[in-house]
Amino acid sequence: MKRREFLLATGSAFTALAVSGCASDDWADTDSSAAGYGPLEKDPNGLLDLPPGFSYRTLSSLDDPMTDGGTVPDKADGMGCFSLGKDELVLVRNHELLPSDEAGGTIEVGFGTHHGSTVPGGTTHIVMDAQTLAVKRQFRSLGGTIRNCSGGVTPWNTWLSCEEAPTGPGQRYGDGLEKNHGWVFEVPADANGLVEPIPLRAMGRFNHEAACVDPDTGIVYLTEDRDDGVLYRFLPATPGKLIEGGRLQAMRVSTLPDTRNWASADMIVGQRHEVSWIDLANVDAPQDDLRHRAVASGASLIARGEGIHMGDGELYACSTSGGAKELGQIFKLIPGRGAESDQIELFFESQSKKQFNFGDNLVVAPNGHLIVCEDQYTLIVNNHLRGITPAGKAYKLGRLGLQTELAGACFSPDGKWLFVNAYSPTRTLAITGPWGSAGSTAGSTG
Repeated sequence: MKRREFLLATGSAFTALAVSGCASDDWADTDSSAAGYGPLEKDPNGLLDLPPGFSYRTLSSLDDPMTDGGTVPDKADGMGCFSLGKDELVLVRNHELLPSDEAGGTIEVGFGTHHGSTVPGGTTHIVMDAQTLAVKRQFRSLGGTIRNCSGGVTPWNTWLSCEEAPTGPGQRYGDGLEKNHGWVFEVPADANGLVEPIPLRAMGRFNHEAACVDPDTGIVYLTEDRDDGVLYRFLPATPGKLIEGGRLQAMRVSTLPDTRNWASADMIVGQRHEVSWIDLANVDAPQDDLRHRAVASGASLIARGEGIHMGDGELYACSTSGGAKELGQIFKLIPGRGAESDQIELFFESQSKKQFNFGDNLVVAPNGHLIVCEDQYTLIVNNHLRGITPAGKAYKLGRLGLQTELAGACFSPDGKWLFVNAYSPTRTLAITGPWGSAGSTAGSTG
C-alpha cells in the first residue's frame, strides 16, 4: 500500500489529532531564522504557517467553477509559471488523477479511455493578472492521461506534463484501458483550451516524474520515481521541437553504480564525479523494463528521482528516499555542454527528519536557496516547505496545515511570487515575502 493510500485509509482520526494540537513538530532546530528569517508564525486560518514578512493567498481550490464549464479537479501536483505578455501570467498545473477519479467535467479531447470513458488526468490552466494575481480564467488544457505527477517548463514556453503510469491493456492496473500510458505530453503555455494530446514517445515510457531543459543545448533531463530508477536525458533531433524525436540516454556515474547510499555511504556530500551517458534502445518499453535494461548496461541507480530544476548552469534533482537514513538526497549535475565532461555531486543528504523528510518538487529561489516540497505521510506530522542554503543548511520556510503533500513549487518570472499546490483537496497558493533578504542574492546555489 502506498503512503497516500495508507493516509486515505486511516486519515480522518489522525487529522483530528493534528487539528486538536496533538500533532508533534520536532523540527525546531531547523528554524527559518537559520536562513535570516524569523520563526514560523501560526496561520489563523490553519492552512500555511510562514515566517514574519511572508504572506499567502489562495488562487484556486477543488471544485471551483472554471470558465470552460468544468470544475477544478483534485490531486494538484507539478506546476509551471509563464508570462503570457499583455500583463498576464499563467500557471499550468498537473492533476495526478487515476481512471477512477472525478475529472471535474466532460473532457472532449483526450488521449486515452478507461472502459470507454476519457481518462481524467491531465492539466489545467490558471490565467491571472500579472500585477494583482486576480484569476481571469481557468480551464482544462490536457486530458485523457493518467497520474500527471510533475513535469517541467521549457525555454520555448511549453509545459512538459509527465505520466507516472507505465501501464496499459493487459498490464498491472491496466484493466479497461484502451492505450499504453507512461509518456510525456507537451502543453503550450498560451493554450486556450484542450490541446491535442500527443505522446512524445521518443522520450521513453517509464514511471515519469519531472523534467527540466538546459536552455543552452535543448537537452531534457528526466527523473523516474522508482526505488531502482535511473536519471535520463533526451537529446532532441531538433532542439525545441521534441515531437521530431531524438535519443534517450541514462546516466552512469563513474565508479558509482549505486548513488542511494543505502548499503554504504559511497557518495559523499560535495565530492564530484564524472558522468557519462548510455544510449537506450526500445524506449517504448512495453514491459516497463527500461530502467532494468539501463542498469544492466551500466547506468547508476537512483532512489525515487522526483523534482528536478535547472539553475544557472547546473541542475538539481531530488531523490525522495535516498540516503543512509532513506529521508532524501539532492544531487547537483553540472552539464559540460560539449566543452568538458558532465559532473555530478551529492549536494545534500538528510540525516534527520529535523532537516527534511521525503523531499519532492524543488525550485531555485531568487536568493539562490533551494525550496523543496516535502512529500511524507507520517500521519501526525505536517509537510513543510524546506529551504536549503548554498552551504547546505536546511531550514523551515513553511508548514502546511492540511494532512497532504506540497507540490509544484515555482516562481513568477519576476521572482516576487512563489506558487505551490496542496495536493488534496486541491489548493493553489501564491506566497510573497522578502525572498532576497536571506543569504546570497545569486541566481544559483552553486
